[in-house]
Amino acid sequence: MKKNNFVEIIKYLIVGVLTTVVSFVTYFILTRTFLDPDNAIKLQIANIISWIAAVTFAYITNRIFVFESKNKNIFLEICLFVFARILSLFMDMGCMFIIVSLLKKSDIIGKLVSQVVVTIANYVFSKLIVFKHKKDIK
Repeated sequence: MKKNNFVEIIKYLIVGVLTTVVSFVTYFILTRTFLDPDNAIKLQIANIISWIAAVTFAYITNRIFVFESKNKNIFLEICLFVFARILSLFMDMGCMFIIVSLLKKSDIIGKLVSQVVVTIANYVFSKLIVFKHKKDIK
């Protein structure tokens, strides 16, 4: 593995941890105040709101600190990023539904498992699609 790839992965993991903190804090504030995680609809509402907060944080930090994007077409980059994150949102929702609603496990366990799956998928999407360095798309 090249040194640059190793540094990029370390940066991604650090930003990923911070993004996960944003997601968890948002999710737990919502589910511990007014959205009941035992209600399947309210569980998904909390999950979606925490996703929006995390994606906003993740785009900014990944663009600046991880992939150091110089892409001048920020609109296209944001669209690709959001599209990739929508795909991983469905993975997240699926994990939460299976683990919490079907298997009747703790929503905390579900969220932890879901975040591992989503983090791996998001790195692959970001690296191969969103922030690829083909002489920076103009």
